[in-house]
Amino acid sequence: MTSIVTIIVLLAFTAYSLASKAIGRTILTLPILFTMLGLALSTPLEQIGETAAVHEGKRVLAEITLILVLFADASHVRFKQLSTSWRIPARMLIVGMPLTIALGTIVALALNPASGVAMAMLTAAVLTPTDAALGQPVVNSSEVPEDLSQSINVESGLNDGLALPFVLFGAVLASATHAGDEQLVHLAFEALREIVLGPLAGIAVGWAIAKLLDWAQGADLTNESASGLVFLSSAFLAYAVSVSIGGNGFIAAFVAGMTFGNTFRHNIHFISEFMEGAGQLLTMASFLAFGAFLLPTGIEHMQVTTVVLALLFLSAVRVLPIWLSLSGSGLKLPEKLFLGWFGPRGLASILFTLIIIDEFDFPNEAELLACVSLTVGASILLHGFSAAPLARRIGK
Repeated sequence: MTSIVTIIVLLAFTAYSLASKAIGRTILTLPILFTMLGLALSTPLEQIGETAAVHEGKRVLAEITLILVLFADASHVRFKQLSTSWRIPARMLIVGMPLTIALGTIVALALNPASGVAMAMLTAAVLTPTDAALGQPVVNSSEVPEDLSQSINVESGLNDGLALPFVLFGAVLASATHAGDEQLVHLAFEALREIVLGPLAGIAVGWAIAKLLDWAQGADLTNESASGLVFLSSAFLAYAVSVSIGGNGFIAAFVAGMTFGNTFRHNIHFISEFMEGAGQLLTMASFLAFGAFLLPTGIEHMQVTTVVLALLFLSAVRVLPIWLSLSGSGLKLPEKLFLGWFGPRGLASILFTLIIIDEFDFPNEAELLACVSLTVGASILLHGFSAAPLARRIGK
């Protein structure tokens, strides 16, 4: 059974790679295809390994993918470019994201009052980050106006890292019901320490590696093909240094990527090339794992409230705050709605949930995982199928 499943998965990776350009011209996307494949293989994959081994494998895959995604996305945010086109993404991040978390907390609490304010806030926080992988069909479309595609790209590159403090804060509050006063103070202090020390480690590593690579390329000491390994090691080095001093490794990876991208004086196309190659393999594996191990949990715990919550988070909870944040921006209503709709939920929400469930102890963990799984599953389908038609429509 193990060899058969392995062959099927490898053939799927190969087939998608061979036909990726042709698939890109259809409404099918990588997340849709590999989530569905994972769901189809969920039973044999669950039977292959022990529960503990499967859980550990999901956690490791989640951490590796999140570290690389955070670093890579942040590295492409250029402060100089933002100086001329910062207003729209700044409004979406500074005004729209907090409003989304606030409205999401209210909606989650209204639908499930028994969960409490802390769990409602945690649910909103993990479902606020948008996914660049799910938004690529729109970002890469030549039919979408450049200011809109750039805004979506910048927002998705920054909001997962900016949402991390909200996620940590929500997890600390949610776990307070299981903790005494002394332990609660310890958790709050630890979260504050992670938020402070993580960026410091990220700045130090990102700046140092960028300067070293600049010097090495200027002195003709390094092959261009080796630059991808520098990116790989830099992302994990930022994580490791941060964790060693008590900071949050994921925040460090995010800040290191931003620092690296704005310090390095040469072209950083090697990061895009790596993420389109080995990085895409990780993305395939992540959505395959999501469809095999997490989406069935969401379906198993599916209730009317979780379905309604998932649909609201993908529509009103996202669109209304973005629309409000863009008031006075000069954008037309269809453009505001377009930016509001294309806030797909994906890898960041999944990975944040897996990690905080492992690190914190709070009630209704299964319900949180089910809610996130259903929301991401619905987002993969709805945003995937609507990307190409709406891109054409907004272009007209």
